[in-house]
Amino acid sequence: MPVLRRRPRSLTADVVQALSDRVRDGRLASGSKLPTEADLMAEFGVSRTVVREAMSKLQAAGVVETRHGVGTFVVGNEEGSVFRIREDQRSTLQDVIAVLELRIGVECESAALAAMRRTPENLQALRSALDAFSAAVDAGRDAVGADFQLHLEIARATQNPHFEKLMSTLGGTMIPRARLQSSEPVSAERQGYLRRVNTEHES
Repeated sequence: MPVLRRRPRSLTADVVQALSDRVRDGRLASGSKLPTEADLMAEFGVSRTVVREAMSKLQAAGVVETRHGVGTFVVGNEEGSVFRIREDQRSTLQDVIAVLELRIGVECESAALAAMRRTPENLQALRSALDAFSAAVDAGRDAVGADFQLHLEIARATQNPHFEKLMSTLGGTMIPRARLQSSEPVSAERQGYLRRVNTEHES
């Protein structure tokens, strides 16, 4: 593939598109492991930051998932889900409120079940997601991927596969700021907000 030579925001979108195309046409099958960060950097001729932002977008969209200490894997074809909240269904304030109502309903119940059923392995995965969130904020990124991973791990901790499936299907729609994410460093004010979000997660 030709080396990409455009501004960071466009580079991230190009990497996301290229990898999404591979998932869609089967070159990256469900369950397969993605190349390492170093391999993707070399293939696309981009920085580590661009690769990480692309992974965050794919993760938030429910296309891939990161398994701590193992790697990043394809969840499934991004067009294969039965239920999906489309972009045009999130365009108005009423649409956003509707999505947030769904999120609150799902997350409150999944958090309650996870608190009762979580295993030591679940706790370790949750700790890793929280640490990844904190590291992303400290590095000046918007932590969308880590945020989504945390909510996905909570769903897994319910021991009810339907919660995990629903969360994976909803993807980035559960993290409203995913629509605003870019490769640009977040502002100091934004960092403060994200640190407060992570503190709430910790509690």
